[in-house]
Amino acid sequence: MTFFIAAIAFIAAALIFAGAYMFFREREEQTAITEKAINFSGTTDAVVVQDETILPTQPVARLFARVIRYSGNRLKPKEKEEISLIQKKFQKAGLRKRNVLVSFFGSKAICAVCLSMGFVAVIILSGIKFPFLGIMVSVILLSLYGFYLPNLWLSMKISRRQALFLQGFPDALDLLAVCVEAGMGLDSAIKRVGEEMRLSNKIISEEFGLLNLEMRAGKERKDAMKSMADRVDLEDVSSWVTMLIQTDRLGTSISQALRVHSDSLRVKRSQRLEEIAAKVPVKLLFPTIFCIFPSLFVVILGPAFIRILRILSER
Repeated sequence: MTFFIAAIAFIAAALIFAGAYMFFREREEQTAITEKAINFSGTTDAVVVQDETILPTQPVARLFARVIRYSGNRLKPKEKEEISLIQKKFQKAGLRKRNVLVSFFGSKAICAVCLSMGFVAVIILSGIKFPFLGIMVSVILLSLYGFYLPNLWLSMKISRRQALFLQGFPDALDLLAVCVEAGMGLDSAIKRVGEEMRLSNKIISEEFGLLNLEMRAGKERKDAMKSMADRVDLEDVSSWVTMLIQTDRLGTSISQALRVHSDSLRVKRSQRLEEIAAKVPVKLLFPTIFCIFPSLFVVILGPAFIRILRILSER
């Protein structure tokens, strides 16, 4: 009975994928005909090139990209508030491409389908007897896990990006203070720091470059810095932005303020490292008890226990 249900699920999944293949292939042919018509009408190739950058040139990869885009368009939220919240997370993670929202929700659907269908395929190929209720519960749980797996990846990417930014931020402030002390303006110093940090810390270089572009586009310095603080979402960056705004408003020395702030960031970084080092003995307690101590007991007490058993057996 279990094998029959698994076979039906596998055949249904195969029919779904076959139908999707035929549907997207037909749409691909229609898109190709439309592109030929656009090229024949004498328009520029910008639209065609832009579409080729979104979709790969290989047929299988192109079909897979179309499946992701179609499912992402169906699953993405319709309300603007939800879209703005998700886009803020994308900005924190450094994902600034145009179709990242559609690709994200499309990957959620693909992960859910692949995990559930993979579980069914494993049951079919292995021949394991599994109850029907267990199969249904496992498929539902794996689908939910696969649906929320991209959220976990996005959170990990945000945390890793923030850690890398925080690691090189004191060095960037020292370089910014040197540029200001050398006679450069704050805007040109920010541009120079973004160029110099390109090899050592690419994330800081991108954020400082984007900050410079916003200021060159006509945005006020304080608004551009607040936008950068919102993108990075770190307390140290927010305090740095507040310090620069107050320094500019009060007319105090920018270089001295940058030096003091960079020193405080280095102290905070050393304190965080000391905190991590202080947590190491507590984290090593459970592996020591459950992994190292049993092996030591076997090595130390094992021969004595065997000898005691031999003596008792001889009597």
